[in-house]
Parts: sequence; C-alpha cells; structure tokens
Amino acid sequence: MVRDIALGQYFPGRSVLHRMDARVKIVLLLLYIVLIFVGANFAALLLTTASVLFIMGISGVPVKMYLKSLKMILFIVLFTSLLNLFYGQGEPLVTLFGFMNITQAGINNCIFVAVRIATLILASSVLTFTTSPTDLTDALERLMKPLTIFHIKVHEIAMMMTIALRFVPTLLEETDKIMSAQKARGADMESGGLMQRVKALLPILIPLFVSSFRRAGDLAMAMECRCYRGGEGRTRMSSMHMGTLDAWVIGFSALILAGVIVCNLLLPATIR
Repeated sequence: MVRDIALGQYFPGRSVLHRMDARVKIVLLLLYIVLIFVGANFAALLLTTASVLFIMGISGVPVKMYLKSLKMILFIVLFTSLLNLFYGQGEPLVTLFGFMNITQAGINNCIFVAVRIATLILASSVLTFTTSPTDLTDALERLMKPLTIFHIKVHEIAMMMTIALRFVPTLLEETDKIMSAQKARGADMESGGLMQRVKALLPILIPLFVSSFRRAGDLAMAMECRCYRGGEGRTRMSSMHMGTLDAWVIGFSALILAGVIVCNLLLPATIR
C-alpha cells in the first residue's frame, strides 16, 4: 500500500545519531555512498554493509521503518539484479533458452547490485529518520554556502529540497485517500491491460495535482504571513556546533574507509 512508504519521514528520538550535527551526517552519508560502490570484493562489501546495519541499530528507529523504505524499491532491486545475473564472463554454469548464460561472475554481479542498492537506501533512510526537516535545511544551506560567491541562492535551494522531501509522505497519504475514494465509487484499477490501467489512473492523478497546487498555495501564503523573504538577513534560533560525539563518529567512519581500502588492496577483486 502507498501508506507503507516511509520515504522522507522523521522519527523523533534521543539516540547518538539524533544528537549529531546534521552537516556531519550529510557528509558521512556521501562518504558511505562512495564506499558502497568502491568496494570491489565481498570483504569490502561485507564491511560496508555491517557498518550500515550497526548504524541502523544505534539510530533508535524501529526496524519496520527501514523495511518500509526497502519495500518501495524491492521491484527495482530484483529487476536490476536479474539483469546483472546474465552479464558476466567465464564458463557458463547454466544456459537458458540457448543463449542466456549464467556464470559465476554473473552471480557475483547479481549479489553486489542487490546489496549495494539496498545498503544505499538504508543509509539514506538513516539520515532522514534521524534529522528533522529544519536541521536538514540548515545543514544543506551551510554546506552549500561557498556557492554564494557565484551568486547562487543556496538558502532557497536548500528550502526547496527540504520542502519537497517533507511533502513526500503527505502526497503519498493523499494518493492513498484518493485511491480509496475512487475504489468506493466502483473504480477498477487492478484489472485489464496496460492501457486500461493507465486510463484508470487519471481519476487519481487529476485530484492529486489539484490538491498539490492547493497545498503549495497554502504553504506560500503561510510563509508570506510569517514575513518569509528568503535567506538574506535571516537569523537562527539555534546554531550548529560539532562536538566530541561527531568526532568519534568521524573516527569510526575513517576506520571503515581504511578497512575498505585495505580489502581492495590485499584481496582480489570479485566484481569487474
């Protein structure tokens, strides 16, 4: 169901990750994304996956929330892994239809792609689950501040990105309500061919677009009533500071980085 999608949601808490500087979390997420795709053997893949699972464990967020995040991309993971199963050099282990060969390299590619995509989504979910929209906006603005020398309005960009992420759960909930209302009126959205199913989506998309524009107008009016005029001259109720906790987490991430580099240097590459 649409309501099961957890993308963009914030889970309040007092865990280690909740108390970290949001800027550090964003930078470390980028580092982990690089590590996920840099690992060239199963040892490096296991190290990055284990570190992400450990971070999930100390985040204080229920496991079912992470499973909801994976549920929305399950089809993409399976489809992409299946395609990579047939892309690999070497002696064929199984031959299907006379021309589709499954090799050991293809199996390795399949496992790597599935684990990498799943780990990427889980690591990204840790950031959104443990960082409030306000902190995320401030962190993005501060990280993009050097772009102001090119006269780029970084505050507006960060605000738009955060608002878009914040309204994903709202729009998904609205979609679920519209689908339930249309089904109660007798709409059939699950039977028929592809074109018939696409046409059945029109009674959902049109009200959703109307509702989205109405919400956008209400949000713009609320921001104007609160005298919002962009980032110039704005002050903040609280400022961000890196502390000892952030230093420890950075040190832990540096150890993971060193471990991945050692695995790549000392062990043969499993995927090419």
